[in-house]
Amino acid sequence: MAAGPLWNNSEDLVFTNEFGKHLAHITVYKKFKVLAADLGFPACRFHDLRHTYAVVSLENGDDIKTVQENLGHATAAFTLDVYGHVTDRMRKESSDRMEKFIHQVSTL
Repeated sequence: MAAGPLWNNSEDLVFTNEFGKHLAHITVYKKFKVLAADLGFPACRFHDLRHTYAVVSLENGDDIKTVQENLGHATAAFTLDVYGHVTDRMRKESSDRMEKFIHQVSTL
């Protein structure tokens, strides 16, 4: 470790600066912008990844309580208010499940 005795990762962080401390927000933001541009992603804010995570998690069946805890929200109600909108994919999957259920009960 290049920092030698100055190294201090007492919080057991995964991503740190050269001294084992939190990364500055601007450092993360700048690296994100460069990486996103290199990958050809459309311009977006780093915080937009949080929204994407929440929506993709809900679309893939994670329950609202799990998403709430992963995002660190105080209540599931807040998570629902912010991220609980229904996407086209969710609407289609719900429709497909109902169609399958109706077909199953109609063939009894």
